[in-house]
Amino acid sequence: MKDENAILYVQTSSDPARQYSPLVLAQAAKAMDLDPTVYYLGMGLVTLRPGEAEKMQLGSFPSVREMIDKTLAMGIPILVCEASKQMLGWDTVELIDGVKIVGAATLNDLALDAGATMWF
Repeated sequence: MKDENAILYVQTSSDPARQYSPLVLAQAAKAMDLDPTVYYLGMGLVTLRPGEAEKMQLGSFPSVREMIDKTLAMGIPILVCEASKQMLGWDTVELIDGVKIVGAATLNDLALDAGATMWF
């Protein structure tokens, strides 16, 4: 069933310049009493390895790690694609605390149920 208050933000890139938008938009959506979810797919997973997001900071923004931590603290789920993890050859890999690894079908379910989906 479609939830018009649900917004899905999909992060597919490890490019530092592309990291902020889904996190900022998810935080803004939460402040607007919407139901955001951030889903990391493909090369986006690189950002979630310990130490990577701390290295990413642009302009006067906080580091990407600080943005991720704030997103999680606001109760916004950050999901990670299991198939992407396998694609990267990561049988065992440590990711930052608080993210949840989910199956690829989860993305399809979220996209079908969301009122809006944005890809980065």
